[in-house]
Amino acid sequence: MLIVNSREAFNLMEEILLTAQPRTVKGKQVSQLRRADWIPAVLYGRHLEKTVSIQIEEKLLRQVIVKAGHNRLIKLTVENDGGERLVLTREIQRNSISGKFVHVDFQEVSMTEKIHTQIPIVLAGTSPVVTRGEGVLIHGIDSLDVRVLPADLVPNFLVDVSVLVELHKSLLVGDLQLGEQFEIMTARTEMIAKVVPVKEEVIETVAPVATTEVEVIKKGKIEEEGAEGEAPAAGGEAKKPGDAKKPAESKKEEKK
Repeated sequence: MLIVNSREAFNLMEEILLTAQPRTVKGKQVSQLRRADWIPAVLYGRHLEKTVSIQIEEKLLRQVIVKAGHNRLIKLTVENDGGERLVLTREIQRNSISGKFVHVDFQEVSMTEKIHTQIPIVLAGTSPVVTRGEGVLIHGIDSLDVRVLPADLVPNFLVDVSVLVELHKSLLVGDLQLGEQFEIMTARTEMIAKVVPVKEEVIETVAPVATTEVEVIKKGKIEEEGAEGEAPAAGGEAKKPGDAKKPAESKKEEKK
């Protein structure tokens, strides 16, 4: 099963540059940086003696991250640090309400050492079963864990699902052909996509109540109740409405 590494989705020769400044402000005081449109960040790597605290202009940082994502190399220059570093964007923290950057982690990489990263999966094409309306496509995992050299990084894996020509057919990680440069860490049994039958939706309909029948029944009940009220008591005539007087009224008449 063929998988296309979408390296052609961007120009690999285009360099992404980012400039940062050393950061001395830490802890709760970093909120002052954000108010001044500077974002706190850190740089780490296996060949660095310690984590480096830096700060980057928010506007510039946003432009770079939109272009680089997590899988494109960035040439990072830290002022007064001497030289460029090749880095990847790792963790990005955002404000849950405004969506603005809160903090960013960068990892320095070596071009001769493999790195562990996640590369998104993008499904392409259409299953013939889905085209005929006989099935629907179920999505599984949306990324692959791989180990790869920085030079072989791609923005995503483009997977063709048109090969799913039968119902209940699945596309698993083990079906993919990525090339020797990618060491897949995700389990081979993980499902990427599957075609399942279309289930007809049963909508329960409630029959409308026959209002005319209700009215007839109600009317008949009233007539029956009326007939019972007009029936004469044993040995006398039926009382008419208003014949019976209230106790207070009877006493008043007697007093007169």
